[in-house]
Amino acid sequence: MIRRVLFFGTSEFAVPSLLALLEAGYDLPVVVTQPDRPTGRHLRLQPTPVRRAAEERGLTVWTPEKVRRREFLEQARSLSPEVIVVAAFGQILPQALLEMPSSGWAVNVHASLLPKYRGAAPIQHAILNGETQTGVTIMQMEATLDTGPVLAQRVCPILPEDDAGTLEAKLAQMGADLLIETLRALEDGSVTPQPQDHALATYAPPITREDSLIRWGETAHRTWCRVRAMSPRPGAGFLWQGRWVKLWKCVPLQEETNQSPGTVLRLEKGSVIVACGEGTVLNLLEVQPESRPRMSAGDWHRGARLQVGHVLQDGLSTDPTSPTPT
Repeated sequence: MIRRVLFFGTSEFAVPSLLALLEAGYDLPVVVTQPDRPTGRHLRLQPTPVRRAAEERGLTVWTPEKVRRREFLEQARSLSPEVIVVAAFGQILPQALLEMPSSGWAVNVHASLLPKYRGAAPIQHAILNGETQTGVTIMQMEATLDTGPVLAQRVCPILPEDDAGTLEAKLAQMGADLLIETLRALEDGSVTPQPQDHALATYAPPITREDSLIRWGETAHRTWCRVRAMSPRPGAGFLWQGRWVKLWKCVPLQEETNQSPGTVLRLEKGSVIVACGEGTVLNLLEVQPESRPRMSAGDWHRGARLQVGHVLQDGLSTDPTSPTPT
C-alpha cells in the first residue's frame, strides 16, 4: 500500500493536490516548494501558495534552491518515500530523486492533455491559441520536461467566459481528484502507462512581457484570447497617448470594417469599439489605465476624451516613453 508521499509543488495549481492527499489520508512527512520570492510593487519576500497551505496545516516545509544538490538528495532519501508527487513545482527533478520511491512511482499532475502543451504555462497557451478544450494529465515522471508515459487523463472544456485564472482553478481541482484516483489504481496494479507520441508534442514556455502586449493587427478573436490568457496575471495591454492601459475584458463582434487596426469605430455608454486585423471588430468592456483602478471602457473613454477616429497604439510600440507593464 502506498501511504508515504514526498510532495513537490509551488503555485496555486498545486494546492488542491496537496489538500486532496491530506484528505485521503496519505502521510506527508515533508512538503517541498520553491524558496520565498520578492513580489509586488515593493518586492517583499512572499511564501509560495503551497508553503502557506502546508504551514497552515502544520506540515514541515523544505524550500531548496536546487533539488539536484547532493545535500537535498540525501535529506530526501532519509524520508524513505513510497511515492513522489509533483504539481507545478518549477524545477525538473533529477533521475536520482525519481528513483527513490520504494513503489517505483514518481508522478506529475500537469495542466494539459499531453503531449500537447508541455512546459511551464500550458493553461495560458491553450487559451492564447484559441483551444476549445484542454485537460489534466497524470504522468509517470522522467528527468526531462513532461515527456513521461501517461497514467491518466481527463478532458475539460474551455468556456468563452474562462480566463487563465478560472481555468486554472477548474483544472487544479480536476487534477487533484484524478491524482487520488490514479494513486489508488497504482496500488491495485490497474494502470498501464501509455508512452506519449513525441511527434505530436507542442510546448508552452513561460509567459514573457511580449505575450502581454496587444497587437491591434491581430484579429479580434486572437486579441480576445490574448486578454483572457493574460488574466489575472500579468494582464494584456496597449498604449494611449504614451501611457499603458490594461485591457481586462472584451468580446469580438460579428461585424466587419475597412478601418485600420486600432482605430476607434464607436464610443458607447459602457464600451469602446475598435478595429482589429483582417477587418474584424473588438468591443472593449473593462480597462485599467496606468496607476488607476479598473473601470468600464465607457468611463475610461470619457475621462481620456477619446473620439471616433482616434488610433490606439499597440503594446509593441517602440515609443521610448512606453511604460513597462507590470
